[in-house]
Amino acid sequence: MVPEEAAARHPHSPITLDHDLDIAPETGRHLTVAELADLVDEMAGRLWAAGIRPRDHLALYKAHNFDIYVLACAAARIGATPALLSPALDGATVGALLARLDRPHLITDGGKLSGELAGVALRDLTSTVVRVGSSGRPGTVSLEELAGSPRRRPVKPAPDTPALMTHTSGTTGIPKLVVHTARSLHGRLRPQAMLAGLIRERETYAVHVSFVHSRMYMALAVVLPKGMPAVIVDDGRPERVAELFAKVRPGFVETHPNSYMEWEELVDHPLRPLSNVKYFSGTFDAIHPPTMHRLLSASRRRNPLFFQFYGQSECGPLVCRWYSRKNAHKANGRCLGYPVPGMTHVRVVPRDGQRPSKKTPGFIEVQTDGRAVNYYAEDERYQRELDGKWWRTGDVGYRTRTGCVHLLDRAVDVIPNVDSTLEIEDTVLGRLEELSELVVIPGPRKEPLPVVCTRDNAPLDMERWRRAVTDFPQLAEPVQMPLSGLPRTATMKVQRIELARRLAERPERPA
Repeated sequence: MVPEEAAARHPHSPITLDHDLDIAPETGRHLTVAELADLVDEMAGRLWAAGIRPRDHLALYKAHNFDIYVLACAAARIGATPALLSPALDGATVGALLARLDRPHLITDGGKLSGELAGVALRDLTSTVVRVGSSGRPGTVSLEELAGSPRRRPVKPAPDTPALMTHTSGTTGIPKLVVHTARSLHGRLRPQAMLAGLIRERETYAVHVSFVHSRMYMALAVVLPKGMPAVIVDDGRPERVAELFAKVRPGFVETHPNSYMEWEELVDHPLRPLSNVKYFSGTFDAIHPPTMHRLLSASRRRNPLFFQFYGQSECGPLVCRWYSRKNAHKANGRCLGYPVPGMTHVRVVPRDGQRPSKKTPGFIEVQTDGRAVNYYAEDERYQRELDGKWWRTGDVGYRTRTGCVHLLDRAVDVIPNVDSTLEIEDTVLGRLEELSELVVIPGPRKEPLPVVCTRDNAPLDMERWRRAVTDFPQLAEPVQMPLSGLPRTATMKVQRIELARRLAERPERPA
């Protein structure tokens, strides 16, 4: 109900899009919060007319577009549970998730129906298929033809019933469907509302985040009720972002860490798109210190800050800290900060019987009210990660004497004879500005194999590389590939296991 509640407070607050809505292209790219709330209300009426009812599951799998947010809010308005499926998923994976959801309703579009879903038995897997756009399979329901359906009064679900489903990255198989309730979503909203409370200015907020990730919903749940003008970015290519930001001049920017890395080229852009940014925010993973330093240097505001939250899909934000121009260049990229006071708790338990330290990192476990309540239809898998009230994040690290949380690696990414692949990446990226990405993965013989991407795909200068990695003699010779060739999740994380698999299957590994 966020758009409706925000419209009651700030009906004229503007929202700017960098793309047209597939479900309502006539809306254009500029609307108010009141118009957004009305669009959600209208779509809720259409979904009800399509036969969707309270407690029904509604899978959303369509082209990436802000209308995914609109449709998810519309589903919630009539008491249904939206299940957000990344547009990047292949048809076989979507079919498996639809089967797990036990005949949900499905909203998709013509492109998906004729593409990824062409070989999927939707008649057997779904109750109703609602399509966006004019083209589609026989037997599907047109969302457009339901225009003018009667509006419905909102349904308020119980706080502990499923309210939203998202999914994990699926780097080791079929993704897990993460079940959020109204209570757990409120728990993960609290740390973000605390951060927003520190911001007194009414800054324009620009966000480039996956529309199928819970972060988008939590972000707008904070921003819209505060009346902050919002800019929703779908196309994250640096040149497109430069043109947009030069017009809207955001004061608060949020995106994925890997997108921030791509946006480093905006620092010296002649349009100065980042010059008015007072606050940068990253919520998904730790961000490389050189990237923070460069982005902060592009701001012309007094004392700009970079907020870093560490969290995960199952729990929301857990640990935070912030940096300024004075200390970002000296930051330890593995130091994520401290638990949010009164909201999150962290402990590190031994992996091998030894006290957790940098040399012997332990499993990071957390407590938070924002923890999701289950993996849908996989309760046993969910319970395996629990130890009483403690949740195992899947990351390994340690805590300092002052309580600062240091994350060294994902447990599945640990490589023998390497303290931290992420630390290597932080260090080398700070030494070689020509790199746009560096990922250290296990090679065919479990050796630490660096995969490098350079700006504009320029050939890697091997002399500079060898000087930069002199502290890490265990590294194999690097493999260079285009940035676009890296397999990624919906939140732009590099899928390390998949990357290692692809390189292992090459007939010959390049030198």
